[in-house]
Amino acid sequence: MKTAILVDGGFYRRRAQSVMGDKTPEQRAIELAAYCKRHLNTHGEKNYLYRIFYYDCPPSSKKVYHPFLKKQVDLAKTDLYKWTDDFFNELKRKRKFALRLGKLADEQAHYTIRPEIVKKMCNNTIKFEDLKENDFSIQIEQKGVDMKIGLDISSMAYKKQVDQIVLVSGDSDFVSAAKLARREGIDFILDSLGAKIKPDLFEHIDGLRTCDALFNKQHT
Repeated sequence: MKTAILVDGGFYRRRAQSVMGDKTPEQRAIELAAYCKRHLNTHGEKNYLYRIFYYDCPPSSKKVYHPFLKKQVDLAKTDLYKWTDDFFNELKRKRKFALRLGKLADEQAHYTIRPEIVKKMCNNTIKFEDLKENDFSIQIEQKGVDMKIGLDISSMAYKKQVDQIVLVSGDSDFVSAAKLARREGIDFILDSLGAKIKPDLFEHIDGLRTCDALFNKQHT
């Protein structure tokens, strides 16, 4: 079968960092490419790779007020900005990769206390005055990424460009696209990287699988 692999980039980067730890942009790009290609031959199949589509947003260069530091933070000068930019450049150089970039709603960007820290505060494990800079994270919503994924799934299904689509994501917003692909005869596989998915999502996919047992050991 001819297989297209679609990767929800923000989801993958969060899960990979949580499970595999921090890596350089080059190391993470190599890891992602190798992981995707394991879908072609690790489940009793010998499939041909059509292309790997990677969906994400360019890093924000906006200046955002940090409530803990009490000053504006230039996101373009942060380590995350440079890492993300270098990571995208690494993917662009890889064969069979296609980047599909949306936009960030950076006009709504803001810093907030991390959820796990809020939980500790509610449990009186830590106090407000104990907060540190790293207890805050930047919140910026993506725009256009889900739409690009849905459009590419629909296009490949209608044009009969592939026999199988593997979607690496933990989002249930792609149910409509998955249903369309299956109606067009596409074998639709979801890889949630071990994250729990909604029960009704199983009804609209042909299989749920992950190519590394390490992801299955850490559920979200």
